[in-house]
Amino acid sequence: MELGYVEQFERQEGALIPLLQRTQHEFGHLPTEALKRIAEHLGIPLTKVYGVATFYTQFRFEPVGKHTIKICHGTACHVNGAMNISQVIREEVGVNEGETTTDRLLSLERVACLGCCSLAPVIMIDNRIHGRLTTESARLIIGKVRNGESR
Repeated sequence: MELGYVEQFERQEGALIPLLQRTQHEFGHLPTEALKRIAEHLGIPLTKVYGVATFYTQFRFEPVGKHTIKICHGTACHVNGAMNISQVIREEVGVNEGETTTDRLLSLERVACLGCCSLAPVIMIDNRIHGRLTTESARLIIGKVRNGESR
């Protein structure tokens, strides 16, 4: 595993989060071997590296899919059927929230709010918002993503 960039960071604890961010940017997640190398470079215990990485929700330990589907469960979305949309998307994708399909095409996430309340219920696929969803429109959108037609 190539981690040449690690040497660019100073050997101090303050470099831990930027190193974790860079590693996740490079690999799409935080591989165990990379975490060991970071701990070694910084001269801190691996448990400390894991402690920081697990504390912040921005860090992942498993690779994510090519496309990330975020399902909003904020108040407006909840009132307008987010639970039904979630159920349909889980069925269509074949994984639960927080998981990635085995082909690594899709990752599914539950989020508290996407800030698009007037369009509720809403999902975000990569950086594109899909609003005013019905169970039928959610199925169609997921089918298109699976077929590479649209995001």
